[in-house]
Amino acid sequence: MLEIALLSPKGPLYRHRGGIFRRSLRLAPLTLPTLAALVPEDLDARVTIYDEGIEEIPIDTLQADLVGITAITGTAPRAYEFAARLRERGLTVVLGGPHVTLVPDDAQPHADAVVVGYAEETWPQLLRDHLAGRLQPRYTQRPDLSLAGRPFARRDLIPSSRYATAQVFETSRGCIHGCDFCVVPSAWGRKPYLKPVDEVIAELKRERARKAVFIDLNIVADKQHAARLFEALIPLKLRWFGLATVLLARDERLLSLAARSGCRGLLVGFESISQDNLKASSKGFNSPEHYREAIARFHQHGIMLQGCFVFGMDHDTPDVFLETARFAVETRIDLPRFAVVTPFPGTPLHRRLEAEGRILTRNWELYDGQHAVFQPLGMTPEELLRGTREAWRHAYSARAIARRVLNFPRMAPLLLAANMGYRFYGRNLDRFYTCDWFVGGEERAAHAPAEAPVA
Repeated sequence: MLEIALLSPKGPLYRHRGGIFRRSLRLAPLTLPTLAALVPEDLDARVTIYDEGIEEIPIDTLQADLVGITAITGTAPRAYEFAARLRERGLTVVLGGPHVTLVPDDAQPHADAVVVGYAEETWPQLLRDHLAGRLQPRYTQRPDLSLAGRPFARRDLIPSSRYATAQVFETSRGCIHGCDFCVVPSAWGRKPYLKPVDEVIAELKRERARKAVFIDLNIVADKQHAARLFEALIPLKLRWFGLATVLLARDERLLSLAARSGCRGLLVGFESISQDNLKASSKGFNSPEHYREAIARFHQHGIMLQGCFVFGMDHDTPDVFLETARFAVETRIDLPRFAVVTPFPGTPLHRRLEAEGRILTRNWELYDGQHAVFQPLGMTPEELLRGTREAWRHAYSARAIARRVLNFPRMAPLLLAANMGYRFYGRNLDRFYTCDWFVGGEERAAHAPAEAPVA
């Protein structure tokens, strides 16, 4: 029997590494259960999943014929560490995930094979090649990949009770926009990959879902597909949460349909209250002058908002932090979220900042949205970090939380719990997201990694 182990290394938020939260607030993952489902039945394989976000991974005693590790940029160093320890013991290691897709040459030396892009076709082929003794160093997704007719994720392989929710689904992948800081267009292009609506509904029914979280990066990237999906969801009478752009607020028909289908909350990337910043980052379709109206429209349809903002763009100055936090409080965004803009490798933003000599470190573990890994134009890196924390503190004062919770009385317990969780998070960033590697514009030698190749 072929023994396959699938690993997901995680970063500083999770309790096993002394993280911010004492218990996991993670959504159940889809990547590893999906890979498990893609293993061909005729291979007679047994798959074990290890998620470091909820448990220790027994790296030094783990036994498998093949180990697959998925990595985002912030967890790449940990993935490489795991890979090295496994390969030292003679295990075959495969690396994949967003970071590997963005900069495959960075990951290649650390694995026997890497998977670039989505793995629906390449993963089964890789497994067959491994069994035949002809494993290739790199497997790359074809651009005409279809998500139709794929098996449902193997949720039976994960401990559902250890997650905030296991009712996690996807209806599409990708996004049509080309924001320069976003990994999606750089890693997978701007063509949405769509799952047939009837297959999405079939999976929801199989799982007997009453609530659902759709992890699509932009659930309305293809409006026609979104409309068909929303119409099909109405008879299910479930409540769902997802991600979308602010453009949904401008389409009254689609917004109304989303609400009727059970949408109760959306993560929306507002990014900045500066139009100059948005234009410079190729997100000019966002319009700060229309934000208030958009937020009000979402609320009128009974949809709560997690509104995301990033700091450190080229037109930001030290007054942007409180201005943004005050805006979030005044407009009653239900769950404001603030991050430091991060130039992920392989993105246009990273290439531009590197050409300008503004990248401060290539320690990928610091590429987590809360470290200043580049030199901002309008402030120092220290000011960027302090200001971001100041925004968190202002937006999550007791008074601001109370004001927000009153938006949706029926959802008050959920809103209060989420707000208190983020209040705790924002007030503990200094403990868990430190930048002590940065001193006077130089990296401390003790923390500086070897140079990593970047695109």
